[in-house]
Amino acid sequence: MGRIQLPQLTRRHGEGRGPDHFHVLGPRRSIAVLLAVLCVSSNVASAYAGAPLRVGGGAEIDACGAVGRVAGLRAGGDGFLAVRKGPGKNFDLVDKIFNGQVVFMCDSAKNGAWLGIVYSTSEESDCDVTSPLADARAYMDVCKSGWVRASWVKLIAG
Repeated sequence: MGRIQLPQLTRRHGEGRGPDHFHVLGPRRSIAVLLAVLCVSSNVASAYAGAPLRVGGGAEIDACGAVGRVAGLRAGGDGFLAVRKGPGKNFDLVDKIFNGQVVFMCDSAKNGAWLGIVYSTSEESDCDVTSPLADARAYMDVCKSGWVRASWVKLIAG
């Protein structure tokens, strides 16, 4: 098996931009630079992977404590509410929901600006979140889930 060649060139501080303005780093320093780059890129990737939506955590209350309805989306705008993998615009879009969609409000983040929701595409399903669940856990059940801007969800029960 051959050796892996690590990049060992770096620009000297304050020097020009030409190819002759580089000096060689030692192998240990090259490894440290490579590890730093990998750590930064893995942290960025994990931010886009998503934040788990947590449900439950109380023996006396439903796993998701409130029910809301998407409202106020303008027909002249996008016309949909983006459902994301985590609480923020930097997270991947996983679905689009529309005015009138009923959602279970299970979690919140960023001082209540983002809601963790669970929702069904059929009216009959309660998504298994309308009964108490003593231990908090990540939601992985029959319905869809994600994070939305709270300003577009109006409380209807809870």
